[in-house]
Amino acid sequence: MSKSFNVAVVGATGAVGREMLKTLEKRDFPVKELRLLASSRSAGKTLPCFGKEHTIQELTTESFKGIDIALFSAGASRSREFADAAVKSGALVIDNSSAFRMVPDVPLVVPEVNPEDAFKHKGIIANPNCTTIIMLVALKPLYDVSPIKRIIVSTYQSASGAGAKGMQELEQQTADVLAGKPAVPQVFSFPYAFNLFSHNSTITENGYNEEEMKMVNETRKIMHDADIQVCPTCVRVPVLRSHAESIQIEQVRKISVEEARAALAKAPGVTIVDDRAANHFPMPCESNDQYNVLVGRLRDDLSCPNGIALFVCGDQLLKGAAWNAVQIAELFK
Repeated sequence: MSKSFNVAVVGATGAVGREMLKTLEKRDFPVKELRLLASSRSAGKTLPCFGKEHTIQELTTESFKGIDIALFSAGASRSREFADAAVKSGALVIDNSSAFRMVPDVPLVVPEVNPEDAFKHKGIIANPNCTTIIMLVALKPLYDVSPIKRIIVSTYQSASGAGAKGMQELEQQTADVLAGKPAVPQVFSFPYAFNLFSHNSTITENGYNEEEMKMVNETRKIMHDADIQVCPTCVRVPVLRSHAESIQIEQVRKISVEEARAALAKAPGVTIVDDRAANHFPMPCESNDQYNVLVGRLRDDLSCPNGIALFVCGDQLLKGAAWNAVQIAELFK
C-alpha cells in the first residue's frame, strides 16, 4: 500500500494557499485527510480540492492533531505563533513565510538546488523568498559548471507577491485609469497601474530594502557559499503574477554561452526560451501557471571577462511559493 499523509494548509483562503490546494490536486499528492485552516472570519466557508468541498476551520494551537505535513502560508506572524504547536503535534511544517528562513538550524530549500538539506530538519523547513527561488533555479546549473563569485540582479516583481489584495489593487487601478479616473493607492504607497516603483519593503540602514537583503542572505545560505557577492535591485511592475529578473553573473572560470545553454538544457525545473531570430525570450505571460522557470537572453557580459547575462521569469505563486512547498513535501513521499 502506498504511503498517504494527513495534510493541513494554513492560510488556505489566501492567494498562495489556494495555489497550494490546486497543486496538491494537480500533482495527485497522496492526501488521506485534508484540513483547511484560516482565520475565524473564514471558518465555515468551503473550498474545492480533490473533487469535493472542504470546510475551512479556524486556526488554533489545537488544529494539528494527527497532521503529518502542515503547509503554512499565512504570514510570518502566524507562522511564529502556530508552527511550534504543529511540530509538537508531530507535523512537518513547510513554511512559506520569512519567519524561519535565516534561523541557522532550519533548512532553506529549493528542491532543484539543495534537496538534501530538507532531510536535516528539526520539524520546520523554510520556503525561500520567491525572487531567490526563481533566480537560483536558473543559476545552480551554471554554478555547478563554474562557481559564481558575483551576482547583479534586477527584479521585475508582480502584484501577486503582495497577495490577493495586491492583485486586486492592480486590476482596479488599471480599470480606473482606463476609465479616466485616478489610480488611488491603498495596498501600495504609490499608483501601481502603468507605473513601477522600488519594492515596497522597508529600506534598511545600508540603503537596500528588506526584499533585496533576503536575496543576499538566502542565496548564501541555500548555496552554502558565504563568499557569493549579491547586488540586487527589486522593483514592483504592473504584472499580475509572474516575476522576472535580469541577472549578470561573474564566475571563477569563463564559460561560453554554449556551455551555459547546455547546462541549463538538462537542468531540472528549467525551460529555455532563447530564440534570438524571433526576439522571443522569457515573458511573464508565458510563465504564468508553469512549474518551471523560463530562462533566456543568454549572452556574454561585455563588461566582465568571466561574465554571463541572462533573463528569467517564474510564476511567483507557483515556483515562487506553492509549487516549491509541495515539491518539498514530495521529497518525503
